[in-house]
Formats: sequence, structure tokens, C-alpha cells
Amino acid sequence: MSRQIYLSKSKLISGWQCEKRLWLEKHKPELVEISPSTQAAFAVGHSVGDMAQALFPGGTLIKHDHELSLALKETQSLLAQPGPVTLYEGTFQADGVLIRADILERSSRDGVRLVEVKAATKVKDYYLYDCAIQLWVMERLGINVQKLELAHINNQFVYKGDKEYQGLLTYVDVLEEARSLQSEVGALIDEMRAALVDDEPDIEMGGHCTSPFECPFYSYCEGPQPEMPVSWLPGGRRAANGLRDAGYRDIREIPEDYLDNEVAERCRRVAITGEPFLDSRAAEELGQLGWPRYYFDFETLAPAVPVFADTSPYKAQAFQWSCHIEHQNGELEHEEFLADGKEPPMRACAESLIEVLGNSGPVFMYSNYERTVIRGLARLFPDLCVPLNALVDRLFDLYPVTKDYFYHPDMRGSWSIKSVLPAITTGLDYRDLTIVSSGMMAEPIFLEMIDKGTTDARKSELRIALLAYCERDTLAMVKLAHYLEGREPRVKN
Repeated sequence: MSRQIYLSKSKLISGWQCEKRLWLEKHKPELVEISPSTQAAFAVGHSVGDMAQALFPGGTLIKHDHELSLALKETQSLLAQPGPVTLYEGTFQADGVLIRADILERSSRDGVRLVEVKAATKVKDYYLYDCAIQLWVMERLGINVQKLELAHINNQFVYKGDKEYQGLLTYVDVLEEARSLQSEVGALIDEMRAALVDDEPDIEMGGHCTSPFECPFYSYCEGPQPEMPVSWLPGGRRAANGLRDAGYRDIREIPEDYLDNEVAERCRRVAITGEPFLDSRAAEELGQLGWPRYYFDFETLAPAVPVFADTSPYKAQAFQWSCHIEHQNGELEHEEFLADGKEPPMRACAESLIEVLGNSGPVFMYSNYERTVIRGLARLFPDLCVPLNALVDRLFDLYPVTKDYFYHPDMRGSWSIKSVLPAITTGLDYRDLTIVSSGMMAEPIFLEMIDKGTTDARKSELRIALLAYCERDTLAMVKLAHYLEGREPRVKN
């Protein structure tokens, strides 16, 4: 008799996305590559999970993350006790399938309420499989599931403070949908067990590699890349997959007149010649702008679980900005703002930027995000809408100018400021910024900085890091504008 193959709910969902992903998680876990965006998603999920537990007070957290046999025993022991029971991460196993329930609530011995908590703002189709797998296990254990709910973020919720989060979650009854999927769950379990005892599946890459999750084995499946892979061209993974299907892996293999995208064709020519491209029209556009010039950048937070009163989930809240001010005589000043977290930061942020950005002169940004944030501040503070909307009218986006008129092979198909900066200058990049080196890191670092449990020494360290990162972004824009205008030495070869 063959040994039973154990599966967790997360493993089954991996296999539902792609059998090869499940096989690799089981047999080659050392190949996993977790992207920063996936790590950030995990952090959001944990914060929502912690908040959800607070909405069901008096429960017991089943720990033993690395000793699941102990988690199973503790869960069983607590459920054997008479009276009401609330468990967080209750752990169950039936027929070799293991689940951990976000919230289990039993008010009587007649049955239980299960709540699966998600950080999204709506029910997604694959969430139903999450719930269906839980129901499959519970019913095989003889546990009567009276209510099975999927809880997701209510993005209309307005936080009033004092850790009062009732209303942040919307509860959707999915018991009937989960029950209708029981035969599919059984089939999925059989298919995944069969896949795990077979050789590594040979599955073509496609949309399933990034949906509904970014696969941590993407690089492995993609295999060794040529010196200048087609993935560097504009158009994303879909365009790259199309080129690979046509037999092209290296940009330099693509024949002339094959690409109908002007920017992609420019990248192809630069890859072949090795010579950077800079169109004089960039200097012409910038030369028409007046003085003084403001190079401006925001940092914002948009947590799923609101931190400040009168804010809502996932709504952007400006907490920091940096601005380099350039005068026509070449003088360069720097101004900055970083909230201390003692109160909602948006008002102070808006008032300070109005004061510093003055009444005239272009305000450079890199992407359209600053426009969105300033308009949001104008809606939030009607008494400031006139000066804020006046700032919107002065915004000038350097990103489209750069993408239309500049490309260097060192940029590897990216026009992000972090990719452009090393291509136009030496001795100035983001590699020396260790604590905050990307915008994605700014929110968690700021939240750590303002947390009451953070030591003063750590707060100071984090504050310095946030200021340094935001300042680097605006200084990079200064260097880029100078280069495009021909006021900096030509690009390094």
C-alpha cells in the first residue's frame, strides 16, 4: 500500500493555478523566488488577519506553525471543551488534506461558523475554492459547518480611530457555492496527488504564470535568458511571449520592420548598435519651460487597515514629499516634509507643499501619480482646493518625455527613474540606500517609524532613511532634466 501524499490548502490552490508550480513547491522548493510585490502582499494579508482576530475577541490563536501535529492536537483539545469556542488559525486534517481556518466560532455544539479573511475589496472566483477546500475537510471530520463566510475589505469604511474596526470587513455567505464545488475539490485532490508522484510536468508558460498569483518559479520556468532578452521590450510579458512563440529570444534576432511599436523598434536598434538614443526634441520641450523649476515627489501610504482617523482602506494618504528647487542662475535648493505620525499627515503635507511650491514655475514629476495625489488632497480639503488645483495646472511629467526621446541599453527596457539614473550619470544611484531603496518600502518603514513600540533610536534611523530616499528621487529628476537638455555631460558609454 502506497504512502499517503499530504496536501495543504495552499498547496492545492498552487496546483489549481498550475500543476508544475505544485510539483516544484514539493520537489524543488529551493528554486522559489519571492518578489518584493509578493512580500508586500503577504504583509498586507497578515495585517488584515490580525485585525480580523480583534473583531472576534476572546479567541485562542493556534500557533505551532512549524509543528502542525501540535496545532492539530491543540485545536482538537479546545473543541472538545464544552461551551462557546473561538479559534484563530484552527488546524484540521482529513484524508491527508490540512487546512488552517482564519476564524472558527462555535456558540453551541450544533455547529460552527467559519470565516475566511481576504485583503481584497471584493470576492474573487478562486476564493471560493479556498472555502470549498475548508468545507471538504470539515465535513469529513464530521463537523457541522452552519455558516461559511468570506470576509473582504469594505473600501467604503471610514475609520474613526481608537482601534474601532467594526465595519471594515464585509461578510459574504458562500456556504452554498462552496458545497456546489465539493466534487471539483475531490477531483482536484486526486489530480494533484497523481501529479506529485509523476515526473516534473511539462507545461507551457502563459497567463497562468501571473494569474491569479505571481508564480515564484517564473524565472525557473523561463530558463536561461540571452544577453538582451525580448522581455526587455515594451509590451510586457504578453508581447514577450508572442515574440518567443515566433522564434525570437534575443532582441537582436528580431528583423527590421518586424515590430510595429515605435518605442520597441527604437529599443531594438539601440540593442543592435549599442549606441544610446537621445532626440533633440527633448531639449526643445524642456527649453520652453520657465523658472524657477520645482522637482517634486510624494511618498504615500494606503494601508488596508487604516491607521489615521477619517481615512478609508487603500486610499492614498500623502505623508512625505521632497522638492529640489532650481533657479535660472543654476542655484539649487532642497526642501522636504515628513510627517511625525502624531496626527493624520495629509493636511500638514498639503499646507507645506503649497507654501514651498509658490505661485509660478513648472513642477516636475515622474509619472502621473503626483497629479492624482494633489487632486485627492484638493477634494479632501476644500478650503485648499484653489491653490492645490493651481499646482496641478503647473505639473510637467518628465516620464513621457524620457520614454519618447531617450533610451540606453543599460536601462534594460525600463524607464523607471531607478533604471534611467545609472544610465545618464556615474556615482549616483540607489544602491547605497539600504533601509529604503524603493517606493514600495516607504509605507511599511513609515508605519514602523510612527509605531509606539519603536525605540527613539530606531525612529531616528528610519526618518533619516525615508528622507534620503525621497531626496534621491527628486535629485534624480534634476540630473535627468539636465541631461535631456544637454546641460550634463553626454551619457557614459
